[in-house]
Amino acid sequence: MQNELDEFDQWVDLASERLGGAVLYANDDFFAEKENLLKPAAAIFIDGKYTDRGKWMDGWESRRRREDGHDDCIVRLGAPGVVRGITIDTAHFRGNYPESASVETCTLHGTPTTEDLLKATWVEVVPRSKLIGDTKNRFSIAPENARRATHLRLHIYPDGGVARLRVYGEVSADLSWMGRQGQVVDLAAVEHGASVVACNDMFFGSRHNLIMPGRSVNMGDGWETKRSRKTAPDWLLLQLAAEGTIERIEVDTNHFKGNFPESCAIEGKWAAHGATGDQLLAEEDKWLPILERTKLQAHTRHFFSKEIANAGPFTHLRLRIFPDGGVSRLRVHGVVTAEGRETQAISHLNEMDDRALEAELLTCCGSRTWVKKMMSARPYTTISSLQAKHVQASTALEKDDWLEAFRAHPRIGEKKAETATGVQAATWAKGEQANVAEASSTILDELAEINRAYEEKFGHIYIVCATGKTAEELLAIAKERLNNYPATELKRAADEQRKITDLRIAKMVSR
Repeated sequence: MQNELDEFDQWVDLASERLGGAVLYANDDFFAEKENLLKPAAAIFIDGKYTDRGKWMDGWESRRRREDGHDDCIVRLGAPGVVRGITIDTAHFRGNYPESASVETCTLHGTPTTEDLLKATWVEVVPRSKLIGDTKNRFSIAPENARRATHLRLHIYPDGGVARLRVYGEVSADLSWMGRQGQVVDLAAVEHGASVVACNDMFFGSRHNLIMPGRSVNMGDGWETKRSRKTAPDWLLLQLAAEGTIERIEVDTNHFKGNFPESCAIEGKWAAHGATGDQLLAEEDKWLPILERTKLQAHTRHFFSKEIANAGPFTHLRLRIFPDGGVSRLRVHGVVTAEGRETQAISHLNEMDDRALEAELLTCCGSRTWVKKMMSARPYTTISSLQAKHVQASTALEKDDWLEAFRAHPRIGEKKAETATGVQAATWAKGEQANVAEASSTILDELAEINRAYEEKFGHIYIVCATGKTAEELLAIAKERLNNYPATELKRAADEQRKITDLRIAKMVSR
């Protein structure tokens, strides 16, 4: 049968169980368990089926409230991402659906506990809105609320049942997926941020299935077109997770036995991130062959490496299947280019919520005035433009702002700063002073003494861009700068802070 297309179909379901999504908490799920919310299949209704608590319902349903308040649940997204749309499906809930609902998101690192989540700072992305029973209630997210999220909280007012929750958006993976420079990774994995932009047909199976984790579980868990009755191939456009060069491709026809394509071909192209299907198809001559038309077999994993005609770099791929049929998975193993790594890092900064970006920028510079100016300068485009914005923000800083920035650094020869700005800042400071750790005890004692003399004269710690410098060099620089007037030295220290910040910005977007 024809798949029902959702208005948010261009995006993946970030809360999908097969991506790792889970309902972590609900204050009440007396009638129906919270875990039902993320089931992949559409909700069903079984007439006459009851449990010892009441009517069996395929969804999350709380008891009837007899006091003030409302019910809520917390979902861990299977893949962190920028939420674009939410569907609150009240299928089969007719006399027992909530009157209204609202949605919040937050970004937390690691594996926070329920207690951590309940204490977290949440940002409302869907204000309290009326719901309709037995309906897919769809809510688009306002652009100003489209920031990266790891968790979602659904509030229902005052109580009732919701069958399914779908959270549509763009995956914004942690940058660690790119691995070390030169490491081979799957450029087509949805969990890394790849997306299927468009296809000419997906009658039997969604195009998004093609890049899901793991092997397909059945024939419905792949991309399958209808019997086309034409000579032209069916096609699909894929945006890679990042610009990369291709080393190996896997085309898997798992479970497709009487309906696999006779053959396939793959082409590559460079295009801007977010290019639409029409834009990608507009310049036919820009597509370069990667895999020439090649025979396929039923229910088989096909691997291609020697057959690759052009390695790229590419940002987009086009898969053609002749003449039609089904493919379960496509894997594109390759290496992210330097340009691709930079683009990913810049996009990551642009997608962060304000609290996460503030914490990230504080690792580069401890001045909150500087951080605010940098945050207001979004969106960023390149490392160079980011560093140019840093220069502009630094120019506007006053004395107190610089002193605040200085306090975020440990003294030369020490490990802890007066003002802590996170583990990353401490790690960078340790690396910047790596040569100092190798100094003799005599030199370290002299550094401690010069630090005291410097602070006594200027009222702030000795700030110097220590990267690559020996302890002896740092000691000599400090002795020379002790001869400066306070106003002159403040300018010199500010210049050193700018150098440190510049280097840390480069580290921030390249790690």
